[in-house]
Amino acid sequence: MRNRFVLLPLLFLVSSLSGCGQKNSPVPPASNQPLIKGADISWISEMEAAGKKFYNANGAEQDPVLLMKELGMNAIRLRVWVNPADGWNGLQDVINKAMRVRQAGMKLLIDFHYSDNWADPGKQNPPATWSGRGVAEMCDSVRAHTTRVLSALVLRGVTPEWVQIGNETNDGMLWPLGKASQQMGNYASFFKAGYEAVKQVDPAIKVMVHISNGYDAGLFRWNLDGLKQNGAVWDLIGLSLYPTHSNWPELVSQCKANMVELVNRYNTPVMVCEVGMPWDQADASYLFLKELQTQLRSIPNQKGLGVFYWEPQCYGNWKGYTLGAFDNAGRPTRAMTAFQ
Repeated sequence: MRNRFVLLPLLFLVSSLSGCGQKNSPVPPASNQPLIKGADISWISEMEAAGKKFYNANGAEQDPVLLMKELGMNAIRLRVWVNPADGWNGLQDVINKAMRVRQAGMKLLIDFHYSDNWADPGKQNPPATWSGRGVAEMCDSVRAHTTRVLSALVLRGVTPEWVQIGNETNDGMLWPLGKASQQMGNYASFFKAGYEAVKQVDPAIKVMVHISNGYDAGLFRWNLDGLKQNGAVWDLIGLSLYPTHSNWPELVSQCKANMVELVNRYNTPVMVCEVGMPWDQADASYLFLKELQTQLRSIPNQKGLGVFYWEPQCYGNWKGYTLGAFDNAGRPTRAMTAFQ
């Protein structure tokens, strides 16, 4: 997620597990499945608590999860924070939303930030309770937190299809220890700790590296080569892409070229797990989303898995975020018809 508005806080406790070692396992091929069309709607519980309502194109009030499904989406992404001050995006909040996703029969992507609030290219702050920990202890904390959250979900019958180890980790995670430009090895150790924890909960869950600026091939090569050289493996690569109404054709073209290179270089499927465009540019957004899906389908061997819109249900300048795809009356704009 990009840093453009006010923050909230979040979640949990940690119990220590062990070290940072990891067995490298082969990366599975992309599965033969329809294109994933999803949305990160992590804000829905807070929006509902604030009295926000959501409506379909005909003006009928609807549950936002079911509305996403009606609009053609088959997956939902939820972010996870560690110890949020107000509980939003914390463990219980994530469980509550994940249960709704399961009941809707949709796939789930869990996005670990490893922070008490937003982690993004501009900041990757460790949770307050992890402050002062060394590399080995930080690895244990990553393991414990990852295990706790996923185990709580699985216990309730909700097994994510995909899990991100970090959010937009362009320059690593858990700074300063895991700042990739200074300590690439530490960043890889933290990623490996999260990867191993996911696989211990359920080996079938696919683990993602998530980097923003999906058009920047050099950034992806630098980051992923660094991880690989330090023994990290992953199952898929996630990208963010936030074009404007005027530059989207160029950015989609660059993103497609980058995705093809990533598939060839790392033999790994790719997924665009964040997109957005100003809500009042719905026609341009529609064209952008349709073209992006076309380009994802054209990636060889079905390794372009899909796309997630970031908080499309936001409206009325919620938290200062204006890149949703609903109008000020709480109804989906034309942009959302791109998923049908």
